[in-house]
Amino acid sequence: MLYEAFGKLHAIFPEMQVTEKFRKREFVLEIEDGNYPQHVKFQFTQDKCSALESFSKGDKVKLVFGLSGRESTNRDGNLVYYTNLSAWKLERIDEGGGSAPQQSRRTAAPQSAPASNNAAEDDDIPF
Repeated sequence: MLYEAFGKLHAIFPEMQVTEKFRKREFVLEIEDGNYPQHVKFQFTQDKCSALESFSKGDKVKLVFGLSGRESTNRDGNLVYYTNLSAWKLERIDEGGGSAPQQSRRTAAPQSAPASNNAAEDDDIPF
């Protein structure tokens, strides 16, 4: 599932080469949330790292991102959980034209319909 967030670029960090085959570039989006703005860190990975090149701190943007998580066992044998906010698309918001919502909202990811072998299930008629 994909999500959207609207806000202002608060920080943009340099690209990091994490392993020989993996690189990422992190940034912080300031999202208005009542009296207390939220500073949320996202990341672009691999070829998408260059998406931040045309943006600057302070730009108002719309972000499309994915949320993922995994569990792992650390060196001490304890179960730990990791969460990633993976950026997919970043767009500058035109400050002159209309106002965009300042809070994040969930949107469904585009998905293809599951294959069906039943002809009745493929019929769009509701009865």
